[in-house]
Amino acid sequence: MPASAPPEGAPHRPPRLARPHAVPVAEPGCVLPSPAGVEEFWVGIRRRGTPLIAPDPEGSAEHAVVTYLWRGAPGTRAVQVLPNKLGDPLAPEGNLMTRAPGTDVWHWSVRLRRDWHGTYDFHVDEGDGPEPGGPEYWRWLRTQRRADPYNVRALPRRWGGDPVPYAALPGAPDAADWEPRPHVARGTVSEHEVAGEHLGTGRRVWLYQPPRAARATEKLPVLVLLDGEHWQPRLGVAHLLDNLIADGRIPPLAAVLPESVDAGTRWAEMTCRPEFVAFLTDELLPWAAGRLPVTDDPARTVVAGQSLGGLTAAYAAYAAPHRFGNVLAQSGSFWWPEGPEAEWLTGRLAAAPRLPVRFWLSFGEQEWVALPAARRLRDTLAAAGYEDAVYREFNGGHDYLCWRTELADGLVGLLSRG
Repeated sequence: MPASAPPEGAPHRPPRLARPHAVPVAEPGCVLPSPAGVEEFWVGIRRRGTPLIAPDPEGSAEHAVVTYLWRGAPGTRAVQVLPNKLGDPLAPEGNLMTRAPGTDVWHWSVRLRRDWHGTYDFHVDEGDGPEPGGPEYWRWLRTQRRADPYNVRALPRRWGGDPVPYAALPGAPDAADWEPRPHVARGTVSEHEVAGEHLGTGRRVWLYQPPRAARATEKLPVLVLLDGEHWQPRLGVAHLLDNLIADGRIPPLAAVLPESVDAGTRWAEMTCRPEFVAFLTDELLPWAAGRLPVTDDPARTVVAGQSLGGLTAAYAAYAAPHRFGNVLAQSGSFWWPEGPEAEWLTGRLAAAPRLPVRFWLSFGEQEWVALPAARRLRDTLAAAGYEDAVYREFNGGHDYLCWRTELADGLVGLLSRG
């Protein structure tokens, strides 16, 4: 374990930074109706689906205009659309939709590069809240979430609730690897309760076993994927693993997916906590080895996570390089903690000898809070001699829609080498 103890008592939130660049709001990418043409307009929208994607009015083949639409009611006072990280909480008025005069059509458009994809939410003021404009109003409006009735594409929402709709431009990464294929051999997933003495409580865990026909004679590589209750029961990561194994893009592996319980537990455990790493190394992995022939070779073991989970994945390899030789961190919270010891883990990696660990890091171009710390980590790893570290930026936000394709690429990149 590292000699320098992680900070205690940091706020349970990231830094509150203004967006450095304005969201590129655009003119509508569709012809808005006159009052007489409203019904015909909405018939067409039901047929086409939303949001609408139109060519870039500036003529760039690399960009497009995305138009979000909402059909208001007589009492609708305001509609806010929040695509993931395409807005600034410090300037919420920038994401308010405009109503076409004399109609019930509310609209908001943004110009984006054609490889963008992201989830989004609507927040609708139907006239029964506080007076618009003040901090209380914006807090209240964030509680008035509505589904997009014209978009059938959605992902399960983190921590439950209605699915979250998403949009993807034509150049966005292909998520076909996540779709179950009828003729692909399927692994098995089982749910368990694992004792967690280091955590003071037991923990639900999902265990993925590859198809028997695909298993090699040697021991299986291991993936430890944090936030397991979302990746498997909701997103179905087993389909991805089945497909990657069937295509020969990764070797047959075992995947161990511990749950993070709830937001409070996640903050308590996934902020560079030695006891959480001890749970992974001393309890979770030995438990998995008692059920499957899994390797204890760190070079064939991957620890993966997103956001605080990405921070934790990197910390686990820093604290236990004898067990975790590969880090797959997506949108990792390397700014942590907010306060005087900011970017604590980056400082520890800079001060430590070069560890036998490979890093695969990816971040969204729209994540203005996370990117400065991410780029400093990238530069720190380069200066410390991690020549094989991979750093990528994708055109998206802090978003499982993006993380699922980045997860696939990272697994292939880490497990298909050496």
